[in-house]
Amino acid sequence: MTLQQRYQLAKRKLLSNVTICAENRCLFGQFFEWEEYKLKRINGLRELDEKSYKTLLDYVSRLQTVNRWFDNKPWERLAREDIKSVYDAVEDGQIVTRSGRPFKRAGTYFRKILRGKPFDLAGKRELVREIMVFHAPRDSGDVRFIRESSFRELVEVAIKPEHKTLLWLAWDIGENISSLLLLRKRDLRRETNPDTQESEYYVTLRRETLKRSRTPRTEITNYSDTVRFLDRVLENMPDDAQVFEFGHRMAAKMLARAVRIMKVTCIPNGESVTLKDLRSSMACDLLSKGWTTDEVNRRLGHKPSSREIDKYVNWLALDQQRPKRKLHDNQVDLLKKELDTKRDQETLSQQRLRSLQEQIEELRQQLERNNRMMYEQVVRLIRQERVEESIVA
Repeated sequence: MTLQQRYQLAKRKLLSNVTICAENRCLFGQFFEWEEYKLKRINGLRELDEKSYKTLLDYVSRLQTVNRWFDNKPWERLAREDIKSVYDAVEDGQIVTRSGRPFKRAGTYFRKILRGKPFDLAGKRELVREIMVFHAPRDSGDVRFIRESSFRELVEVAIKPEHKTLLWLAWDIGENISSLLLLRKRDLRRETNPDTQESEYYVTLRRETLKRSRTPRTEITNYSDTVRFLDRVLENMPDDAQVFEFGHRMAAKMLARAVRIMKVTCIPNGESVTLKDLRSSMACDLLSKGWTTDEVNRRLGHKPSSREIDKYVNWLALDQQRPKRKLHDNQVDLLKKELDTKRDQETLSQQRLRSLQEQIEELRQQLERNNRMMYEQVVRLIRQERVEESIVA
């Protein structure tokens, strides 16, 4: 079932649900009409695309949740006390999810529903703004990722080559699984790195396959494992063929099986590993290997101004390590300079020693020449004396 079909079905069920008061169902219908028109115009679409239907489908769930917060009271008749009590209860953790936990992403409901168009249509937007005057969007700062060693364990127990290929692409490229599942063979170009002479793939992430907040781009694979599995999967495949013939649900089941077998959990709080965690894990891995935040942000498709990666930098204590690394580098530089000085001194000493040895050798040779000359001179004198004696006799 496509996202369009799922949305149309969910919207019909919501607007025909008699357990929801008629006033709110009418308001929800007006909102969907407005939101559908907005999504077409702001994105320059003649017809809504799958991304738009995903946004609309999320709104169906959010509207039902907020309607439950207010006990199905007509939103147009909500008083200040009604809105304030719900807002405080959510912030204080008194209103919880169906699983009994506080809403971690309550800010999304506040921003998109209470402060958004639905409460604007109900005539309550300004009232909400007054009540939520101290509310500020915030990130929980939670981090969750796995190490490369744990990732390799998960790949090891994946059964099909296509599954292993998808996992390696997610770890290597760092894009959402939903976007990677839409890749076609023509989006993958095999090349040889001119510096290392190793094979690599250029992976083109098209605008129509990405979230709207994500930058279309082409990324180069970092791992030979990715190349090896892509070679195997893409062999004899037509250029226009879709690389993966399964969807997000099958990918999630595949990873859940591997996680269950290997008992891998997220750092630091031990949550179960999901497909989304592979993206943040890639970012942490690259940061730990010396990539800058700007380089990692670009690979993730974030805008240069994005600060999403900062919480991982802080958790990994990379900023705290840099001053220590600088101190270490300074010490290494001093040792290198000292070593260079000692090497120069040793070179000078060796040169001086060679010069002395040459002088000694020259003196030795000179002495030998002098001795030879003296010997020859004595021999001549003796011979001369003998000749003179023989003449006298």
